[in-house]
Amino acid sequence: MRDPELTKRAKAMRSEPSEPEIRMWLALRAKRFGGVKFRNQKVIGPYIVDFASRDPMLVVEIDGDTHAGRTHEDAKRSRFLEAQGYRVVRFTNADVMENLEGVLTTLESALATPPLPTLSPEGERAK
Repeated sequence: MRDPELTKRAKAMRSEPSEPEIRMWLALRAKRFGGVKFRNQKVIGPYIVDFASRDPMLVVEIDGDTHAGRTHEDAKRSRFLEAQGYRVVRFTNADVMENLEGVLTTLESALATPPLPTLSPEGERAK
């Protein structure tokens, strides 16, 4: 069951994105990136992720300055998301702002590198 407060917070975050999130979203939205459907500020369990795709199961996180010194928390978050079947790819704000083309190339490689979980025709994660 989804936490209504978390959903409300995700909606607020979608209405006030950071500049790196705006740039990344413009590249990912509307299946512009390899035909993959991404959602932004998606609630997954107790977390709100920056961008997520269900097929293939991929989370893209853009880490700002607030992530400095939060390696333990970020690792815990990544472990949870991976346990849900997602591959997690992280970039920094600086990566997106200074080298968006390189970020997208890295993301394209991540999408092409197996095994990337996908959904079965029944909507369940394929093993």
